[in-house]
Amino acid sequence: MPAPEPEPQAVAAVLEVSGSTRAGQLDSLRRQAETWAPAKNLGSLRETMVFASGNPEARLMLVGEAPGYHEEREGTPFAGDAGLKLDGILKAMGITREEVYISYIVKFRPATPRQATNNRKSTPEEMAACLPFIRAEIGIVKPACIIAFGETAAAGLLGLDDAVAMMREAWHAFEGTPVRVTFHPSTLLQTTAVSSTKRQLWEDMLAVMEKLEMPISDKQRGFFLTKP
Repeated sequence: MPAPEPEPQAVAAVLEVSGSTRAGQLDSLRRQAETWAPAKNLGSLRETMVFASGNPEARLMLVGEAPGYHEEREGTPFAGDAGLKLDGILKAMGITREEVYISYIVKFRPATPRQATNNRKSTPEEMAACLPFIRAEIGIVKPACIIAFGETAAAGLLGLDDAVAMMREAWHAFEGTPVRVTFHPSTLLQTTAVSSTKRQLWEDMLAVMEKLEMPISDKQRGFFLTKP
């Protein structure tokens, strides 16, 4: 009697970066992300991909955890009211969305039963499944520094498990690239947001501007300071 056929071995998914320009290489990642088996096989993510936007040659990269309702609907990172807050932050820094590169660790909105506008945090498994993409994006864009928005993004990118308040005011690193952790722009939408939170976020932006050797005016340094 013939011996039974051996069970087929699972083949690990491997990213293949192709293209002669940074934009082309990022596009090759985007195409692979649409059908990335490690993420799709989890069965916990929705179907619409929100990959990234911005300048492939950017010196500053912004990283969030995952798209939410508004991002899924509009197909772009940091949309809706939180996106408007981000636009305001960048404007105060003297730059625009077109000058930075914006991406997510997880490229699909985390799913929930009977989901409408509600969002949930990405799980460690979801972030681990998608981490090869953000790693490859950083390798292609080669930013001078990265901003990680929120606790979950910091956990996925840096492996940290602290509150933002404990992680900010310091430089971390992702494979040699400096990373600043700060509050997510959506924090500024909360009714409990106070001027001190706005100032703390802005202090992190000032640190980023200093790292990038951007000009900083006295007016910019004074944003959200308590008036005597």
